[in-house]
Amino acid sequence: MTPEEKMLLAARLRVLADSLLVPTATLTGLPPAVVQGFVEGTTTGAVAAAKAPKKRKASAYTRKYKSAFKRVAPKYKLKNGKWRANGFKRAVKEAHRIAGGKKR
Repeated sequence: MTPEEKMLLAARLRVLADSLLVPTATLTGLPPAVVQGFVEGTTTGAVAAAKAPKKRKASAYTRKYKSAFKRVAPKYKLKNGKWRANGFKRAVKEAHRIAGGKKR
């Protein structure tokens, strides 16, 4: 898209926005600037609300357990990748033991 096309598109969007905001402003009796500010604020708020929440930091114990589980899991799996009988339970128990037990 060339710069001229971008400018033309921006102008069209401004005209469209004005054609929507001015009748709304006249119906509500509010100044057009206030209506425009409200619309811009709501869209900004919607964008902020759509952002993903910040993830929590993993504790040191969780990181140790994760690495221990990845090390011991293959011992409790079959050749095709499925868990052996009670394999998952035993892998979890061993990983907790290696990581230092559950901390309170």
